[in-house]
Amino acid sequence: MKKYILIMVLALLSISCADDFVDVNPPYTVNSENFFLSEEDYRNGLIGIYDLLQANYASVMLAEVASDDINTGGESPTDVIGWQQVDRMIHTPINQQIRDVWNFNFAGVYRASFMVENQDKTEFPGKEQYLAEARFLRAFYNFNLVRFFGEIPIKPEGRFELGDELNIERFSVEDVYAHIEDDLLYAVENMATTSQEPWRVNQYAAKALLGKVYLYMERFDDAASELNDVVNSGVYHLLGTQGDEDFANLFEFEGENGPESVFEIQYTGVQGAGFDCLQCSTGNVMVGFSGVRGYDGIKFEPGFGFILPKESIYNAYTSNDLRRDLSILNIEDWAAETGASFDIGNQDEQTGHTGYYNRKYLPRINENQADANLTQPNNFRAIRYADVLLMGAEALVRGGGSDDLARDYVNQVRNRAGLSSVQSSGNDLLETIYNERRLELVGEGHRFFDLVRTNRAANRIDGFVAPKNNVFPIPLEEMQFAQGNWEQNDGY
Repeated sequence: MKKYILIMVLALLSISCADDFVDVNPPYTVNSENFFLSEEDYRNGLIGIYDLLQANYASVMLAEVASDDINTGGESPTDVIGWQQVDRMIHTPINQQIRDVWNFNFAGVYRASFMVENQDKTEFPGKEQYLAEARFLRAFYNFNLVRFFGEIPIKPEGRFELGDELNIERFSVEDVYAHIEDDLLYAVENMATTSQEPWRVNQYAAKALLGKVYLYMERFDDAASELNDVVNSGVYHLLGTQGDEDFANLFEFEGENGPESVFEIQYTGVQGAGFDCLQCSTGNVMVGFSGVRGYDGIKFEPGFGFILPKESIYNAYTSNDLRRDLSILNIEDWAAETGASFDIGNQDEQTGHTGYYNRKYLPRINENQADANLTQPNNFRAIRYADVLLMGAEALVRGGGSDDLARDYVNQVRNRAGLSSVQSSGNDLLETIYNERRLELVGEGHRFFDLVRTNRAANRIDGFVAPKNNVFPIPLEEMQFAQGNWEQNDGY
């Protein structure tokens, strides 16, 4: 994906045709009459669908600041006010960061649906693989949307058109999940077990996402079945558990697209962007935003000081847990050890400086071009094998499956972290699994949704009110475009 630039115009970027996403004057227009006529068109179209994954940073960062383990950070308590409001659980339908999540994910749905809509225009060997990947990606974007917003509009047969917002209702959460399931079942059935290229997903990625969707649907037997298939495939293993691999490289450049990567979003540092179009960057915007403010030292580049782990999550690790210092950078200890200097930045008690940084996605020193803060090439590990093991363990326990197998999955993750095996079962084992998910996946965008789907958010997140804050408000602009066709989420 890093080798290709696709020049396409995909006019509708959300139901409302958001005009702040892209502004170009192309020499030609791509439409249903002159595109998807050859395998090359399918390939270029698929690149366009994958391209929107690079805007996934918006979803991850919003989920992180909404969780109990992360402070927003930034330069001041008003730096990126939308995130600061979410951190305090005082957000409203007027919030640019929430709107970004809506726009960017619907843009991905639109691009994937463009291919699905035109799937019968031509035939060639291997077409089903392209369609399977397109439907996997549509499922991924819709899964983001249903988790953030609950009921959303769905148009299974193709793209949204201007005016659909006046006629298409928001589907129930159950119906949205049924649509996602249908896309993923198609992907599993028609996708190869090996990736066609390193940046493309395979059948096991589809099974992993399908297992995750079933977990959210509380179809635990189905979730366990899909996730067990990924485990039993033998394709993946925990980095650092075989041969001379080093667990410490998991989130370094050396660890990208490695044996633990089930679904990894690709980034590169060769094409810049600007703050008026962050989603245009081919770099991981989250990484630059997560960097230490005013940093001057070894290994890392400076950034904007967002996504700051709290002391409570740092202290939740035992001192012998290898994950703590690989996941969270204690900046004061690091500065004392290396002589690095830094700027504390936002010192607001609730959302500001904590002394800790998300080491997994700190900007590493590299040869990225253009604006270094916007073109960080760190890939994002969307689904890791450790996540698959922990989801599988949870599905087994909650579905009344084998505690022995669930313990084995959990202990694989714990042993890799240098910890001893657990012997618990039943509810005690389930609590262990929840805790391991918190420690293993901190800073990766999972914690908020884990708390919400297990009904623990109100007890853990300051200011969280259930069921209101289980989802986010539909952006005001979208409600205005719908002209009364949709009702706002309760409480907003």
